[in-house]
Amino acid sequence: MKKIILLLIMAACVYGALNYHFILTDHSVKILKKTDLTFDNTFVDARGAKKSRLFLDPALLKAGVRDLFKEDSVTIGK
Repeated sequence: MKKIILLLIMAACVYGALNYHFILTDHSVKILKKTDLTFDNTFVDARGAKKSRLFLDPALLKAGVRDLFKEDSVTIGK
């Protein structure tokens, strides 16, 4: 029984890693749904001056990182 529960917990962690970006900011952790099932950019550090690097990553832009940080008044336009 313990093995089944452990297997279900591990499967949930893999599912979360494949489907969501976890972005660590100065004040909180923001969760953004991925557009593709990959392990790329699962955990992203955006503390301090690293926030501007988020707007250069095509996968994060496609997922909507610009809208996520719009409420924090961090915008980079064309």
